[in-house]
Amino acid sequence: MPPTLASLVQHTALKLTVRAGADRLDVPVRWAHASELADPVPYMEGGELLLITALKLDAEDPDAMRRYVRRLVGAGVAGLGFAVGVHYGSVPDALVDAAREQGLPLLEVPRRTPFLAISKAVSAEIAAEQYRAVTAGFAAQRELTRQALTDGPEGLLAALAAQVDGWAALYDASGAVVATAPGWAGRRAARLTADVERLRERPAPASAVVGAPANEDRVELHSLGTGRRPRAALAVGTAATLGTAQRYAVHSAIALLTLTTERSRSLQAAGQRIDAAVLRMLLAGQPDHARAVAGDLYGGLLDAPFRIVLAESAPAARPADGDPLAALAETVESAAARAGEAVLAVPDGRRLVVLAADGGAALTACAAHMTAAEASRAAGEPSTGDEEALVVGVSAPVGPIAAAAGHKQAEQALSVARRRGRVYVEHEQLASGSVLPLLADDAVRAFADGLLRPLYEHDATGRGDLVASLRAWLSRHGQWDAAAADLGVHRHTLRYRMRRVEEILGRSLDDPDVRMELWLALKTTTGTA
Repeated sequence: MPPTLASLVQHTALKLTVRAGADRLDVPVRWAHASELADPVPYMEGGELLLITALKLDAEDPDAMRRYVRRLVGAGVAGLGFAVGVHYGSVPDALVDAAREQGLPLLEVPRRTPFLAISKAVSAEIAAEQYRAVTAGFAAQRELTRQALTDGPEGLLAALAAQVDGWAALYDASGAVVATAPGWAGRRAARLTADVERLRERPAPASAVVGAPANEDRVELHSLGTGRRPRAALAVGTAATLGTAQRYAVHSAIALLTLTTERSRSLQAAGQRIDAAVLRMLLAGQPDHARAVAGDLYGGLLDAPFRIVLAESAPAARPADGDPLAALAETVESAAARAGEAVLAVPDGRRLVVLAADGGAALTACAAHMTAAEASRAAGEPSTGDEEALVVGVSAPVGPIAAAAGHKQAEQALSVARRRGRVYVEHEQLASGSVLPLLADDAVRAFADGLLRPLYEHDATGRGDLVASLRAWLSRHGQWDAAAADLGVHRHTLRYRMRRVEEILGRSLDDPDVRMELWLALKTTTGTA
């Protein structure tokens, strides 16, 4: 506890006597200050014990004393010490009455007690309090460190909550609650997600105090991490402002949680190299070697069906808009961590390759991340550029031995997403849809125009309708009578026209590949047949 007026009164060497305000002696004293100014208020900060001899005061004038004491109370002075035996033999009644009226503690200082002795006593108690706070802070640091080493972040939070006599919560990079202590604080911590997200937008290290509504606690939020964007956040809830020892405990927890939630750059780089090596082995058809290198890093990820997610950012994405691949990786890894899943994420230039358990939380978070981005774009909402520059293709479920095929499926889905102006496409959607939207590509149109141009040029001379005849014949699967009926001509006329098509194009209509190319070319140039 810091020094109080009560502790000074109880100091036997000072021999102070309480003349007013006996019920307010528990007020903390920040310092003891002697001043004989008629108005010392401009030089007060609040919380001082003011020591006077009334050299320049008419201490027997009731009106003057009421004005004087009122000014001191307004300035937040903790108490007034009046030295007797200097200018006044006793404390004037006018001053005593004024102090009682205003509720200001008034202490009588005997002549044999110098003001310096009071100042030294206050200073000694302040120093002792600071020493106790530092000692308690070091003890808290040792306990927090022990808990972090033995029980991880959960044990550390429990120790911190006990140190501050409140509660503590840890959030991941997405703002989701990872752990709380005690358990009842989970609901309170969950209500601060929006505040954590706002804190995350500020450069680290950052902190904020959430105002306490009625019947709720005071909460401090602190970012965790050494990078530009925080990797996690800590919330500490207490009934009142933190004291010095509690502040030491919070700072120690921030340092320890930063160490436990953020790997060093060298370890992170080593982990990324292992991830990349395992992925290369899988794509090279070496699942056994990949498992041997991975060991237990990815749990059962390589032994169960997984999907390959291939994300690609547009070249136009600007660094100022943020890194869309990093944002997606953060979302996927955070979801996997919360669900206790293993995930493998490998950045590769403007691409990110992710192996995630089929039907798991990581894959669901990826789909939700991109679906929200697509919905925002469709609604015309402003974007930071992170998601707008990103396109994702997802494979069907595959096993380790078929990883290369899964990667190819993800490539195909990614290509279709680009063509269709989508941000997220799964491989299964390709089979359930139509190939016709893919024919909108400029290269496909150019091929179709070049293939059919001789027929269009022939028809332009008025010597027959070869294009319409070819379309009717192909739509009837080569059935002469049905196609001729559709055109309103004799079947021999249609046979003649098809021979002319073969002669002009230099291709045989008996070849199914030729029929397919001509049909798709007609679809491309006319839209529908």
